[in-house]
Amino acid sequence: MQTQTGRGIGPAGAAGHDTEVSADPMDTESTRTEDAAVVAAARAGDEAAFARLVRRYERELHVHCYRMLASYEDAEDLTQETFLRAWTRRDTFQGRATFRAWLYRIATNACLDFLERSPTRRQVAGVAQAPPAAVAWLRPYPDRLLTGGTSEDGAPDAVVLAKETIELAFLAAIQHLPPRQRAALILRDVLGWPAEATGTLLESTVASVNSALQRARATLRRHLPPRRLDWAPSGDPSAAERAVLQRYLAATERCDMAELAALLRADARCGQQPGAGGHFGAHPVWYQGRDTIITAWSPALDGADAVEFRCVETWANRQPAAAVYVRAPGETRWHAFGLDVLRIEEGQVAEVTAFHPDVLPAFDLPMTM
Repeated sequence: MQTQTGRGIGPAGAAGHDTEVSADPMDTESTRTEDAAVVAAARAGDEAAFARLVRRYERELHVHCYRMLASYEDAEDLTQETFLRAWTRRDTFQGRATFRAWLYRIATNACLDFLERSPTRRQVAGVAQAPPAAVAWLRPYPDRLLTGGTSEDGAPDAVVLAKETIELAFLAAIQHLPPRQRAALILRDVLGWPAEATGTLLESTVASVNSALQRARATLRRHLPPRRLDWAPSGDPSAAERAVLQRYLAATERCDMAELAALLRADARCGQQPGAGGHFGAHPVWYQGRDTIITAWSPALDGADAVEFRCVETWANRQPAAAVYVRAPGETRWHAFGLDVLRIEEGQVAEVTAFHPDVLPAFDLPMTM
């Protein structure tokens, strides 16, 4: 990982782009219990103390970077970049806000720097309500890393994980926003930062932040599925979602076309990224309608070149998912075929997003069985 001068690193002693505000925009029980002695030791160069803070905040900052970039792997790199920048500039932390809030500023600016260096990744240019598969760099996030809990020092885990702000539909929709609008929307609507603190981070005025937020919300309405316009915190996967997933897994393994058709909404949509589920084209594809989907799936399920299927239940982005493996006639091993992430509405599958099998290791799943 290369480090370069950007918003998070400036000349020693300079205010830079990660200056603090007097009021903490992330004032929660978790931040109020932040150990001042640990922060002071880290600021003084104590590597063990700094590592303790890294362990405490690494997961939520990874989720934040993931929302900004929509890529699990890029989020890993930018989270590490965040901590490297923080360590390099630790002496500039003055304690007017919490160390956690300071890290969020560094992480946001590191992501903005990354997007400035990557013009093709800044935003999606496409039709309204393009499916998640249309975002070429979008990768799923394993739910095993989104499980709530407590940090090693007993403080509540403060990861902000409203279901609708980690779903694929939301991640895909915000990739249509210019980077700074994206940052404003995540900071204000997802993390709940006040406009003044958001303006300080983005080196902008409150009026500009509010204007960017309104434009971002309008764009979001055009790109989110209609039933996802009023996204708000929701709970763990429902029993109904689990039941639909189990039926989907069983029907796929049995190659039961009738059952798969019964599970799909009439207006269901399927999207496949390159290399996913037998799609080897250079660009993502998607198609809509129950009959169209069944026709597209038929050759592998019951055609002349049909294969055996085995599915493993998993969860991605707070959505049910199936790791799909195939075995050709005469073979003894199962080979990864892709990861299907389901969007379920009213007891039926509204959307299937298929990802390349190379995402499976992040889910602790093998490539062959």
